[in-house]
Amino acid sequence: MALLSVSCGSNVTERTDCTTNVGIVFDIGGKNDRSFNAAAWEGVQRAEKELNICLHDIEPGNPTSIEPAMRAFAERNFDLVIGVGFAQGPIMQKVADDYPNVKFAIVDGVIFEADGKTPKSNVASLVFREHEGSYLVGLIAASKSRTGVLGFLGGMDIPLIHKFNKGFEEGAKSVNPNIRIITNYVGVTDHAWNNPGKGKELALNQIANGADVIFTAAGNSGLGAFDAAEQYGLNADGEPNRFVIGVDSNQNMVKPGYVLTSMVKRVDNAVFDVIEEVREGRFVGGFHVFGLDKDGVAYALDEHNRSLISDELQKRTEEARAKIISGEIKVTDAMAN
Repeated sequence: MALLSVSCGSNVTERTDCTTNVGIVFDIGGKNDRSFNAAAWEGVQRAEKELNICLHDIEPGNPTSIEPAMRAFAERNFDLVIGVGFAQGPIMQKVADDYPNVKFAIVDGVIFEADGKTPKSNVASLVFREHEGSYLVGLIAASKSRTGVLGFLGGMDIPLIHKFNKGFEEGAKSVNPNIRIITNYVGVTDHAWNNPGKGKELALNQIANGADVIFTAAGNSGLGAFDAAEQYGLNADGEPNRFVIGVDSNQNMVKPGYVLTSMVKRVDNAVFDVIEEVREGRFVGGFHVFGLDKDGVAYALDEHNRSLISDELQKRTEEARAKIISGEIKVTDAMAN
């Protein structure tokens, strides 16, 4: 085996014992963020095990290291190069142009041809209807709230995260039209995804202003809101005084009992599917869209939070899910408006 040197300080082991080489470049939150990157990591690991691919991964650590990492995989003519996160879009645009014979996939990004309208043929753009899943957790949050005040903690203040916020708001208002939602964003740069200290500070401020359920869409920064909820302890009935709602991965087990649910974004399924398509010669560039109808987004219900969500609330949530899929309920896509 040979080592492929990457200028970001990583070495990629070039394996020769399989026929399909897949490289994945994480964003600066890293693959162990227990959220967005972790979901992608789970998917590629499953592909490594079930599809017998050679998996190579790089955690750049800073934004300037993403492009050399991606180019390193492309230069070796890997069968698929995956970028995690919308921020890698402009980078993948350039790299995919320079390596037209290499297949790429980007999570939460859309890559076009030079005309700016036609999806690029060698890039699979893996996008999600986050607003649909966010509607469901907003419904749950409003049903559980005792104060009539909810919190939304976003990572980077960008249109993609506005999709989460708007869907959450519409779901909550379907239960209580007068509910109030306090919205904060951690920042306006990539570092907003990896600042749990700031996340906790903002969450504590939301709680001080009445929020008793906080939905995070902030990557690693969102973990600060989990700590904030836990800090408020339990009431006389043994139930948390404040709840948090996780995002992307199922985070119910991060602070068991304090996590009301998680808006699961099946990034794991999306990356697994595109790897399988490459493995089987079925790769097609362009949009790959994952919504409630394809289980691309969902709310998490398991042993960690089942006691927090009544049968009646689960029934109402499932009814809303069915209506969204059928088109009876139309959730606003903030990126399209």
